[in-house]
Amino acid sequence: MAMGRLIAVAWDLIRSDALLPRELDRDLPAPARLAGRLLRLGAGPSARLGRPGERLARVLERQGPAAIKLGQFLSTRADILGDAFASDLARLKDRLAPFPTAQARQEIERALGRPLDAVFLDFDDPVAAASLAQVHPAHLLDGRKVAVKILRPGVERQVAADSAAMRLAARLVHALVPLSRRLEPAAFVEVVIRALDLELDLRFEAAGGDELARIMAQDGYMAAPAVLWDLVSRRILTQDWAGGRALSDPDALADPAFDRPTLANNLTRAFLAQALDHGVFHGDLHEGNLFVAAPAGLTAVDFGIIGRIGAKERSFLAEILYGFLNRDYARIAAVHFEAGYVPAHQDRAAFAQALRAVGEPIFGRTAAQVSMGRLLAQLFEITALFEMKLRPELVLLQKTMVTVEGVARRIDPQHDIWAAADPVVRRWITRELSPAARIQAFASQAQDAVRAILRLAEAPAATSPPVEEPPAPWGWFAAGSAVAAAAFVLARLLG
Repeated sequence: MAMGRLIAVAWDLIRSDALLPRELDRDLPAPARLAGRLLRLGAGPSARLGRPGERLARVLERQGPAAIKLGQFLSTRADILGDAFASDLARLKDRLAPFPTAQARQEIERALGRPLDAVFLDFDDPVAAASLAQVHPAHLLDGRKVAVKILRPGVERQVAADSAAMRLAARLVHALVPLSRRLEPAAFVEVVIRALDLELDLRFEAAGGDELARIMAQDGYMAAPAVLWDLVSRRILTQDWAGGRALSDPDALADPAFDRPTLANNLTRAFLAQALDHGVFHGDLHEGNLFVAAPAGLTAVDFGIIGRIGAKERSFLAEILYGFLNRDYARIAAVHFEAGYVPAHQDRAAFAQALRAVGEPIFGRTAAQVSMGRLLAQLFEITALFEMKLRPELVLLQKTMVTVEGVARRIDPQHDIWAAADPVVRRWITRELSPAARIQAFASQAQDAVRAILRLAEAPAATSPPVEEPPAPWGWFAAGSAVAAAAFVLARLLG
């Protein structure tokens, strides 16, 4: 079943000349050029219809949710793939073929257990259709405008088939391409599958949207529509209508009233503030999920993919970014070793030198002056040289960061991601790594240690015979030792 699915996808790509398209012949090395010519012997009539990006978009749309998600990611990388290719893939974000409105009405009535007219004053045709669901505008009986999201009928079966095919593809890549193994293809695929599974229950999306709306309100860089919890089920999600225009609209930013630099900065800072300050972030920030209002208003929708990172990972991320902002490559290298991202047997100084080779050419330059393709190639060479492995828990964070940067560049071609990140990263560093913050963290750890020692002192040993009275002096001695140790370290921190 899974193998058949993979063969079908490969054949569709070959028939459409979307695997190694003829337009890329001049840029490919000789072996790849020869392979492309051989593959085109199996091309069909669709291979002559449209540009490479258009042909690939048609194939991905036919192949279902997982393939569409890949196309959405690629569409944000105009700096790597070119404007025309990225633009051709952009239709995958929210302009897929919808399913009938009559079917949507039936789905809502079945999910809510009441007639549509008992809930909505009106219910219109879909305004956006994506890989897993579509969105309909409607008005409640009190006149309030809302967006109603409905899962596609049968999408669960399609995702299950895609998931099996992706698992098989990951195993084949691991077995046949040794260089891929350090990237942990199986772990990466499991992260993608888990995200897709969560998107198939809109109650999870409602909870994520509600949580992030509260978080976003603290900074004001981005907003989220309110959730109407009494109109939420596994297959139905109702939220306030998002104002503004969809960023996926080619003319969305045509109004000169837009402040493009501030809008791009708000996007970058919103993502970083979510990830660093709260450890939870919107994991699917492509243009189809963003609405803009002049001069720099930004509203996010579609909270099916929510990313979370722990306190340690947040600390590592902040210190790495802070190191790049200050060009402190020795500290960046040290963090990579402390986090376990680079094996301990590697040369720390050599790794710092390699980081400098990547960081210095891009420091202080705008997006228009930096070749992201060349930068990614250099980073890949470095990760291979120093045996860095993919960290599955950071896959979604890395993917979202790349997506955010790509969207910000499309908003403002002169966007400087380092300058945009600076205030958020410095705020985190000041709050979390200042001497006062370290003292507070140490005091909390000392309290935990004292409690643990007291519990140990009060608990009878498993091999000791029962005694009538516990040796109270031991408990006081242990607690006193812990407090003395805490006082000593605290004095060192202060002095």
